[in-house]
Amino acid sequence: MSWLESLILGLVQGLTEFLPVSSSAHLRLTAAFAGWEDPGAAFTAITQIGTEAAVLIYFRKDIASIVSAWFRSLFDKETRRDHNAKMGWLVIVGSIPIGVLGVTLKDQIEGPFRDLRITATMLIVIGVVIGVADRLAARDETGGRHRAAKQRKTLENLNTKDGLVYGLCQAMALIPGVSRSGATISGGLFLGYQREAAARYSFLLAVPAVLASGAFELKDAAESGHVSWGPTLFATVIAFASGYAVIAWFMKFISSKSFMPFVWYRIALGLAIIALVTAGVLSPHAAESAG
Repeated sequence: MSWLESLILGLVQGLTEFLPVSSSAHLRLTAAFAGWEDPGAAFTAITQIGTEAAVLIYFRKDIASIVSAWFRSLFDKETRRDHNAKMGWLVIVGSIPIGVLGVTLKDQIEGPFRDLRITATMLIVIGVVIGVADRLAARDETGGRHRAAKQRKTLENLNTKDGLVYGLCQAMALIPGVSRSGATISGGLFLGYQREAAARYSFLLAVPAVLASGAFELKDAAESGHVSWGPTLFATVIAFASGYAVIAWFMKFISSKSFMPFVWYRIALGLAIIALVTAGVLSPHAAESAG
């Protein structure tokens, strides 16, 4: 991997990780259209450590409160009633599905799931799902001619069942084209949560899963020696900087704006990929790495 490739791919990772458009799909497509080798699952997992570092810094007060309360709750029964202590347990519970499926489906994630036809299909299907969830949330927030606006849930209402549903939605993002934030936020909207609450828990839930995945891939990469460490670490730094800027913008955007621009973008991109593959312009296995 060249330094130019790492710069562009790092930017793509940072700009798309927190938007409901699928960063893994965009990394795959960027490589395919540029004629580069697929950066691979290891590159994606390692650069995601950079974007999760942005989450740690942006939500540092929330995370510090959650971690502190959770540790204290292990020894103090009264602290277990604290919302932050409960959030600590709910983040753990929500991380179980992706941990189990990530290990179970590792070969498929690094192989068949990277087929561009699957990526395109997921872009379209999940785009429609996000659109429906967005419309449902908008209807509740504004009410209508014959009905009052409905009060949506906050993170104070989060429970174990909802945490597991969020976790299952997050696990779907193992397939390129789904989008971690898109799946979990839309799942939260279907469960009746406010947009900001759904996004906040989505980002917090991603921290343990992404850091664990990154550590796992770092270990494998160190043993295999197949990773270009200089460019990969450079891309990780670029992903951190661009990712932080996107989080700050996105949290403001969702407080008052619709997800529909992302929905139409996903559908248009998915249809374009299908058309290009069908016409033979783009191979469904374009840019796949030999390893």
